[in-house]
Amino acid sequence: MSNVEADPAEVTCTSSQRESLLGSVEVLEPRDVPLGGPRAMSVRRTLPQKQRSFIGAWCFCDHYGPDEVRMDVAPHPHTGLQTVSWLFTGEIEHRDSHGVHAFVRPGELNLMTGGRGIAHSEVSTAATSVLHGVQLWLALPDAHRDAPRDFQHYAPPTVLLDRVSIRVFLGELAGSTSPVTTFTPLLGAEIVLPAGATISLDVRPEFEHGVLLDTGDVTFQETALTPGALGCAGTGRSTLTLSSRDGARVVLLGGEPFGEQIVMWWNFVGRTHDEIVAYRDDWQAETDRFGSVEGYDGARLPAPPLPGGRLRPRGNPV
Repeated sequence: MSNVEADPAEVTCTSSQRESLLGSVEVLEPRDVPLGGPRAMSVRRTLPQKQRSFIGAWCFCDHYGPDEVRMDVAPHPHTGLQTVSWLFTGEIEHRDSHGVHAFVRPGELNLMTGGRGIAHSEVSTAATSVLHGVQLWLALPDAHRDAPRDFQHYAPPTVLLDRVSIRVFLGELAGSTSPVTTFTPLLGAEIVLPAGATISLDVRPEFEHGVLLDTGDVTFQETALTPGALGCAGTGRSTLTLSSRDGARVVLLGGEPFGEQIVMWWNFVGRTHDEIVAYRDDWQAETDRFGSVEGYDGARLPAPPLPGGRLRPRGNPV
């Protein structure tokens, strides 16, 4: 999905240098971001924020719906990242400059790699009246940030553990392993807890973890989350505990701390201000860096103006 804000923020992200506090959970409350104007789709964004830029390599988290809305995002570019699309309700048609024509459906992962550069469009299907899901980005490490275009699709099986259903779309959890390729060690899973359920999950202690509450009520470790909030836990935990009084659906994210600095503006992830300027220039000039999207009926999405001044560092406070 494109970040179609008319005035995207300048963001330089660094990995957290704070020590793990095993008893604490940091809660990131979402901010509402309208995409494409007052009549367009609105999302709840929890990453990045001033106090935290990453969970592992996860660097962007938008949560949207359920809304009666039509999505029509024209071809737009990406660099230096992988996009992760996960739906709860609805269906989206995907086309990209790698030649892929696919559909995003509930319970099925679509992961697109836009290293050196890729373009894609996203349009909700005619049969879709309600959209509900998450859009996530993964920052590519420096050694792989110019990776070639790629697209992977995976429909994970549902694992039942202590009445709790789990779909692992990235990494490994509860005996289920995703075959999808990523460039840093990661975890991504949808977890549905019935009323009165409590579950303790064995996880990798070298991972940071985040729990995004979609619907219902959930307590993560000993911290209650409100719908749309993202609870973050540092490294050092070998188990994570989730419980729900009335039932809940959450998305669990995890990964090894991302030890690099990135600059993120609009749909680009780079390392410097000058790189971002070059990416924008290439997109506006329609160079072969991003290729073309075949089959979309309409014009490409133009890049917004760059902010005044140079993009400056902003990292996680200690």
